[in-house]
Amino acid sequence: MFDLDSDFIPSAGSGYFVSEPEASTASTTSAASKKDLRATSGKSAGNSMEEYLSTVSALVCLSHLRWDFVYQRPQHLLSRFAKHTRLFFIEEPLFFDNARPRLAVSSREDNVTVVVPHLPHGLTGAEIEAEQRNLLDKFFKVNKLEDYVFWYYTPMALEFTRHFTPSLTVFDCMDELSAFKFAPPRLLELEAELMAKADVVFTGGQSLYEAKKDRHKEAYAFPSSIDKVHFGKARQPQEDPADQAHIPHPRMGFFGVVDERFDIELLRSVAAARPEWQFVIIGPVVKIDEADLPKGENIHYLGGKSYQELPSYLAGWDVAMLLFAHNESTKYISPTKTPEYLAAGKPVVSTSIRDVVRPYGEQNLVHIADGAEAFEQAIEKALAQKEDHGWMRRTDDFLAGISWDKTWQNMVRLMQCISKEKQTKA
Repeated sequence: MFDLDSDFIPSAGSGYFVSEPEASTASTTSAASKKDLRATSGKSAGNSMEEYLSTVSALVCLSHLRWDFVYQRPQHLLSRFAKHTRLFFIEEPLFFDNARPRLAVSSREDNVTVVVPHLPHGLTGAEIEAEQRNLLDKFFKVNKLEDYVFWYYTPMALEFTRHFTPSLTVFDCMDELSAFKFAPPRLLELEAELMAKADVVFTGGQSLYEAKKDRHKEAYAFPSSIDKVHFGKARQPQEDPADQAHIPHPRMGFFGVVDERFDIELLRSVAAARPEWQFVIIGPVVKIDEADLPKGENIHYLGGKSYQELPSYLAGWDVAMLLFAHNESTKYISPTKTPEYLAAGKPVVSTSIRDVVRPYGEQNLVHIADGAEAFEQAIEKALAQKEDHGWMRRTDDFLAGISWDKTWQNMVRLMQCISKEKQTKA
């Protein structure tokens, strides 16, 4: 499930790091200017990024997401770190009857180690935290971890990691987790603690950056990026996957996690209004009852697919959709699938999610519509867009400045600069 942009060349020495900055739009000017300023100072700090990364004995990620769930932002970024140092991806615990507390450690591709606490049922919250703390203390000692970097995705991990002393603490705030369904009551309190503890904060989108920027002096926006080569495969003629081949055209597709962010009623209404249109939904269903999903002869739930399989499904769609509801959980999202759909050469229709409107809607790269009638009309326009070469050219020009490599490189430059400043002050 691992694919890299063609310009990502492991073991290519100093030539591997390109110096061009992350592409920005008018809506990200303030964040980009701040980031570029720090990145420039980082590049002039005296050491190359390769030299900085060689001083990091390991990167330890604390995540609420599981490595093997859906291949997204954490995997894209952290797998690049794993080319240069040990990567330990620590997941939330799994619980078993009468289990002896232990860490299940397993290897993935390219120097990635996944660490999962196995704990017995019946523990209190305090006991769960104490067991994880004890297990990690032993793990760090056995693996002789020193000069390591902590990379947080969940503030909840502070409960069992706050006593560690990493050389650098990064909070990659990819979502507003407190707005998600079943968010832990203490999440906001722990996020405030993590904000105070972190050396640098990255956000997964511009809207989230605007909400967090005043809470940390070293906050930077890094919106969703793209593996253009991988999703560009969908532009090539190819055989339909077996479970999609029987579905007639026109096909409107969505891939991603189907949860409280997914607009169930919008899908239900549009599918009912246009029975001749086929709606293909790919992805796992979580935190909502599958019985609540709309049913119909023209709605096809194909389940989760691997990252490698996605282009072959996209290739057979006529229009790609971003079916997001407007609620607290979608207020700050920056969907990675937006540039992925466009890289696949597919016309896109989205509800008015702020980080889709800016920049994709404003630049007329994506159709924006709310409500069933408007969404239906936008799909009709998108269906007529397939032969719009001007739109495709503008889309490709926009995507040319975006890649996970550039995002990762600029993150590393900031980490290097801030690390050097910490050492100077010490």
